[in-house]
Amino acid sequence: MKRQLLLCLLTGFSLASFGQKDKPDLTVVKKIREEGLNRSKVMETAFYLTDVNGPRLQGPGFMKAANWSKNKLTEWGLQNARLEPWGEWGKGWEIERSYIAMTAPYYKTLIAVPRAWSGGTDKLQQAEILYIDESDTTALEGYRDKLKNKVILIHQPFAISPSFNPDARRFTAEDLAKMEKDDSAPRDSSYRSLIQAMRTRNAFNQKMRKLAKQGGALAILNTSQLSKDGTLFVSGDFANAASGTAHDDLADLTISVEDYLSLSRLAKAGVPVKLELDVKTRFFTTDTKGYNVIAEIPGSDPKLKEEVVMLGAHLDSWHAATGATDNAAGCSVMMEAVRILKTLGLKPRRTIRIALWSGEEQGLHGSKNYVAKHFIDPNTRKFTKEGEQLAAYFNVDNGTGKIRGIYLQNNTAAGPIFAQWLEPFHDLGATTIAPKSSGGTDHVSFDRVGLAGFGFIQDGIEYSTRTHHTNMDTYDHLIADDLKQASTIVASFVYNAAMRDQKIPLKKETAESGR
Repeated sequence: MKRQLLLCLLTGFSLASFGQKDKPDLTVVKKIREEGLNRSKVMETAFYLTDVNGPRLQGPGFMKAANWSKNKLTEWGLQNARLEPWGEWGKGWEIERSYIAMTAPYYKTLIAVPRAWSGGTDKLQQAEILYIDESDTTALEGYRDKLKNKVILIHQPFAISPSFNPDARRFTAEDLAKMEKDDSAPRDSSYRSLIQAMRTRNAFNQKMRKLAKQGGALAILNTSQLSKDGTLFVSGDFANAASGTAHDDLADLTISVEDYLSLSRLAKAGVPVKLELDVKTRFFTTDTKGYNVIAEIPGSDPKLKEEVVMLGAHLDSWHAATGATDNAAGCSVMMEAVRILKTLGLKPRRTIRIALWSGEEQGLHGSKNYVAKHFIDPNTRKFTKEGEQLAAYFNVDNGTGKIRGIYLQNNTAAGPIFAQWLEPFHDLGATTIAPKSSGGTDHVSFDRVGLAGFGFIQDGIEYSTRTHHTNMDTYDHLIADDLKQASTIVASFVYNAAMRDQKIPLKKETAESGR
């Protein structure tokens, strides 16, 4: 009985000690809050990344913003700010001119944006539509001799219906409570079915584009069912970026679904449709490498300064707008977090390293290659010395919404630590520890190899409905108070991770594997 009592007391003492050592320094938290909420520069940074620098697609657009960010981090006092190459990317690309209108049966300008890494018409061209009502790749061969100087329009079984849901919403208390209990995998059978359908459609589109080029078509039009109400969801053919040719002579335009369906109805009814279009794009082959922006606040503890706490967000964006919510918001938050720490003159025990990634939109290339280069031995697949020294990585990439908590990536050991770090921010709406994984952005590059990588829970606002990969992703859709809140919480998390005696624990399976 005495032994059991002693064991209980020792266990209770151990838990109390564990809890006590992870309580944040509230004096420092107060200073971080004062600077982050009352003297913020996050919107100024966002303005320069969006309105001033413009779209940040791989190539000149990205490099312009990357150099600005590197210089700004240096100006704030971070050390060793640099553009670090991560490997071969391919051609850069940008739009120089874009115009398309219907001229018959009447005049109407069309809402349109060229897809990335597509070609142009080189001058103002007059063209007729070739409407193709096929969904099988073998049937496309029958159109080979009809493509010359045509604009191709492929039948799509779309129908527009009004949306009765708001574009913007915040997580409710009920939503957050469900997250705390939900440890399910992020993908299900419906997701896999969607991916398979996308692959099938992409195979058809690639065959059509190849045939169109061979047949001398001027342009091909595309749309999606989401591209309505003036909002276009636009990406690009990034396989074309890696190809050896520096020129693509086929204009590939995303247009609104309303315009697309109108043109389709006219063509299907046999009404002659004529278009005029003038599209000029430019490819860049001088420098085909990809780069990340890296900078540091050196650690001050002789024993811990070689260990690193990382924070990051992807700097690259698509080109239809200025990539405000995806992901100038995240970059501005991370840059603001390190600015806060430098401004306050705090001396973290570990080194704090910020990374602004490139190539995220085309497959997490910047972060994935950084992890492979620095943290994983290619022969043993074990952690390198640098990998062993990574204390944690934190990521922001879900729009302008405020932070409501953090996803654990099924790392249950980190839960009690993060819960205490969130406590000083409950009044700002950040309360939730969600056990499950979140995916789709750069913390996955860390998490998939067993490193401690995490993404924050953010209110969705207009992210999936209006701004993500669209022509509406502009500065005006950013919410200043939300970004101030997020910057403040990230600064505190990063500082706490840099001051903690131990690194953030790894997942149980990673620790057991000996990595």
